[in-house]
Amino acid sequence: MKIPVVHADGACVVVLKPPGLLAVPGRGDDKQDCLWRRVQADWPDALVVHRLDQATSGLMLLARGLPAQRALSAQFEARTVVKRYVAVVAGALDGTDWQRIDLPIAADWPNRPRRVVHPDGQPSQTRWRTAPAQTPPWPGATRLELEPLTGRTHQLRVHLQALGHPILGDALYGDAATAPRLLLHAAHLGFRHPADGRAMAFDAPPGF
Repeated sequence: MKIPVVHADGACVVVLKPPGLLAVPGRGDDKQDCLWRRVQADWPDALVVHRLDQATSGLMLLARGLPAQRALSAQFEARTVVKRYVAVVAGALDGTDWQRIDLPIAADWPNRPRRVVHPDGQPSQTRWRTAPAQTPPWPGATRLELEPLTGRTHQLRVHLQALGHPILGDALYGDAATAPRLLLHAAHLGFRHPADGRAMAFDAPPGF
């Protein structure tokens, strides 16, 4: 399966990751197929600068070559990259203005790969607000726009579970039976071009 390409130039590639595909190889022969290797079939110099969970769909950025990788990685480390997601969560939430979840996240070692809110965990912040519902709506659920201010593993999924509103279809932090897939999609990505510094922004609406 070819990965849909949103943008490509001499320094970076932006693609649409489908749900269910690993971003990078995992452990074991059965986990070698991934988005990165599929992109490398067309751009052998493509390098990873961030990841999406296997169950998450949406926009993913790759660098072309080490200089571009360093430049883009520095933006992620400085938290200047703008990432926004759309999710559908269980229950009713109300708030068109941005609100913040500020809860530290740690590894749940007895139940890996799960993560858990823990006072000794890494500082983690997520902004959320309600998003316009699409037709048909998900009964008894709320569509949210999410902006992670930090980049912890499973951050959005853990934070929404901690609020009591897990993302629909989440097998780790909710109930997989509530949707045919995890209803979490990386819908917006904004960054500075690694070669010339110009502002780049891409949007991709979710398929749910």
